[in-house]
Amino acid sequence: MAGMDNIYVAGTDTGVGKTVLSLLLMQFFFRGDYRPFYLKPLQTGCANAYDRESDAAFVYRHVAQLTGKDPSESVLYCFRNPKAPYFAARDEGREIDLALVEKVVREKSLHYCPLILEAAGGLLVPVKEESLMIDTIESTGARVIIAARAGLGTINHILLSLEAMLTRGLRPAGVVFLDPGETPPDMIAENMEAVARYSGIKVSGVIGRIEDFSHPQRDCYRPLEILFPPGSP
Repeated sequence: MAGMDNIYVAGTDTGVGKTVLSLLLMQFFFRGDYRPFYLKPLQTGCANAYDRESDAAFVYRHVAQLTGKDPSESVLYCFRNPKAPYFAARDEGREIDLALVEKVVREKSLHYCPLILEAAGGLLVPVKEESLMIDTIESTGARVIIAARAGLGTINHILLSLEAMLTRGLRPAGVVFLDPGETPPDMIAENMEAVARYSGIKVSGVIGRIEDFSHPQRDCYRPLEILFPPGSP
């Protein structure tokens, strides 16, 4: 397990499948003799870590190794309004302490490997008055996987996200498409071609519709096997 970097799952937008990708990463690393830990530093649009909109509750419900464990351990801030974290926190008269996020990441890294962190929304979502989500990601030093829709509009969203990262000297570990089965295969192929052509970064694969999140079909893990082949650091 030594040498495995933490992983930050970021998205091109909200609702693209970051939580599903985070869930698959947790299952994938548990099966590979690692000791992963899921961390959602900032959650908006839910009352607490236990309600039906909680990403942590979803992950804990579908990872066998987390049965009986407390999903609140994986959430640092939870805000009711489904907004950018900065505005959701402001609505409640609260302020996000990014130093706390960095502290928890350091502490959890001593006991777990890797940490699977999940962003809130896209890279340029406001977190504080002077900070964006990408600032939070950058401060952790984690490797970034971009979760993106497979269908129409994704080329623009992905290329803008990658440009924002590369401008800061951040190179993503990879890009993964998530598709519930609505996108024509030829469009998916063209979108993958465009991302590779204009960014130089290949899409690692496509995660299709999942019927049982506790037991996803085998091919759901193929993009992760490409990103993290056996023996990779």
